[in-house]
Amino acid sequence: MRFILIGGFLGAGKTTTIARLASHYQQQGLRVGIVTNDQADDLVDTHNLRAQGFSVGEVAGACFCCHFNDLTETVAKLDQDGHPDVVLAEPVGSCTDLAATVLQPLLQLYPDRFQVAPYGVILKPSHGRKILRNETQGGFSPKAAYIFSKQLEEADFILINRIDQLSSEEVDELQQLLEEHYPGVPVLQISARDGLGFEALLEFLQRPGEAGRRILELDYDIYAEGEAELGWLNSSLQLESDEPFLMDDLLLAIIVQLRGQFAELSAETAHLKAIGIWEGYHGVANLVSSDSPAELSLASDCQTHKLDLIVNARVAMDPVELEKQVRQAIEQVLDQFHASATYGDTQSFRPGRPVPTHRMTAP
Repeated sequence: MRFILIGGFLGAGKTTTIARLASHYQQQGLRVGIVTNDQADDLVDTHNLRAQGFSVGEVAGACFCCHFNDLTETVAKLDQDGHPDVVLAEPVGSCTDLAATVLQPLLQLYPDRFQVAPYGVILKPSHGRKILRNETQGGFSPKAAYIFSKQLEEADFILINRIDQLSSEEVDELQQLLEEHYPGVPVLQISARDGLGFEALLEFLQRPGEAGRRILELDYDIYAEGEAELGWLNSSLQLESDEPFLMDDLLLAIIVQLRGQFAELSAETAHLKAIGIWEGYHGVANLVSSDSPAELSLASDCQTHKLDLIVNARVAMDPVELEKQVRQAIEQVLDQFHASATYGDTQSFRPGRPVPTHRMTAP
């Protein structure tokens, strides 16, 4: 089967890109499976993709690199259930070194099982411009920016996403910065949201040959410390109101409220997502950086009395404080909508040190 790994930092647009790719391959008559990945359960991306009708497996609890066997077992389950021609995989957005710990192990341990596509990494413009310019106020510490840079360094090709939201001058600047920092690495320009540039992406993914050959020289101490600077939260709850409300308005209100609270604390947002699900309807609101506006990235157009809500937050702050801020924001929005909440599982923590199952150089 064709194995396509799409990497990039938190909030780069991996899920939207994978959903568009999956739809294209299905329209071509191919069977598609998707594997999502997170440090904890209750991943918004998994629920979002399943709600769109895709066959999705999830590797939770650690990155693909640290749970490599879970990755192959999840793909095997997808194969057993649906025999996919193409598997699209989305790694945790704070992970790097995937050429050595995921792609090379697949190529060397399963040469007859997988045809591995070139590894594409999506550039997140909002943080990428600052980091590539070496700005002192890049939004994250140098250790977290180190992960961002290493992700791009190991890419077989780089994708500048969100070109529909950028001026031509901004796109040109990003292109020039990437060519200066990563000479010889192909750069494509896309919009995952509206499909601009996807013909070139599809063509590139079909190229045979040398996937995962850019093996990093990586300081795992800096890598681990950079990951640990992010507070990580996944929380699920059910909301209910005596009065009907618009799901999309409530989701966006939560993200707007959190954006304001994090700004007051000078806490940089890596990614923030909320998904609402109820009786076949689902909507998603998100925030990709402190400098970006809150967005309704997927409208439900649903009026309801109830919904299941999942919030995923990756923010540069202590996880205990992060959980406090998320609960405070939800309670404030619930007051506005005259709603109440029944909380389910909440996990808030800092990611642990990466310990890959395998680490292989190119043969």
